[in-house]
Amino acid sequence: MKSTKPQLSPLTTSQLHDAVPPTTRTTPGKRGLTPPALAPIRFAAREYVNPVEYRHPYASMAGFAKALALRYDANRTRHAYYRQLRLLHEHFQCDPANLTEEQLRDYFLFVKLQKHWQPKSLRQAVAATRLFFVDLGGHEDWSVFYQVRAKDHDTLPAVLTRQQVCDLLRAIRLRRYRTPLKLIYCCGLRLSECLGLTIHDIRGAENKLFIRRSKGHQDRCVPLPASMCQELRQYWKFHRHPLLIFPNVGRGDNDPQALAQRMHKATSPMPCSSLQRLLIVARKQLNIPDASVHSLRHSFATHLLEAGVHLHTIQKLLGHKQITSTMVYLHLTHQTEQDALRLMDELCRGLPR
Repeated sequence: MKSTKPQLSPLTTSQLHDAVPPTTRTTPGKRGLTPPALAPIRFAAREYVNPVEYRHPYASMAGFAKALALRYDANRTRHAYYRQLRLLHEHFQCDPANLTEEQLRDYFLFVKLQKHWQPKSLRQAVAATRLFFVDLGGHEDWSVFYQVRAKDHDTLPAVLTRQQVCDLLRAIRLRRYRTPLKLIYCCGLRLSECLGLTIHDIRGAENKLFIRRSKGHQDRCVPLPASMCQELRQYWKFHRHPLLIFPNVGRGDNDPQALAQRMHKATSPMPCSSLQRLLIVARKQLNIPDASVHSLRHSFATHLLEAGVHLHTIQKLLGHKQITSTMVYLHLTHQTEQDALRLMDELCRGLPR
């Protein structure tokens, strides 16, 4: 049977994106300018619909969706805020515009004391309802929004040792899942950033990886190790998708040829749940108490800090807006603790007995 794969030129050692014919390329950095042949392909690993397109039970909720569309650019943010209003509507089973301040206060008490919402979720609920009731509803006299206090708990993220990272990746048997996880650790990527990569985001000659429209619609550039670039090149050669690096595997026969054809024709990236589920299984097999895909990103930052990389450099690599977000890794480095202990021993050594 004759192969249906397009006869693309072989990958060069300089740039991965040179493998795509000019007729099928998109403009680097402008994901909205896709040719007709690639228009159905979805880039985002997680897709969020604009709440304006939802079916709204009440006109007030439809108006809220329009206000969100005007105020926020990211569909993820719009979805999160609209979800808070939907939860309020489902709790009282009525039009949320008809609720009183006392009912809203009881709702905040319910989700905080009985549902045990995390502070971040509670603050999000307050922000969404303030927009709905104050900005749209005209209830400037309501004071309940200023009565809710939800401070973050001082919890540290789970960080793996370098040996644990190797063991976890070794436990992922299939290369099509192991490679994206390796890339997340080697470059400190978020899961959605990794799976949404296209062939235009990789510059092998410059050893750079471009992350476009990340959290907060920010772009950034991170170094790409030469060995990881070569592995991505081999990974792409297997499926030769016209755009995506990690296309959806889909369901069907696991025969290599059938698998490659499905990946080549995929219209969306690999779903996030695939990697999340596999890592949890591997973690349980290795008896590692707490680890997720995002733990690889935390481990990347911690291991760089232990190796002496400057904190501001790590901030840039991770794409953090505030240095305080990066400073949490100061509390996680084993090397820092050992250096402090050695200095403390020297201080104590000269003291009189």
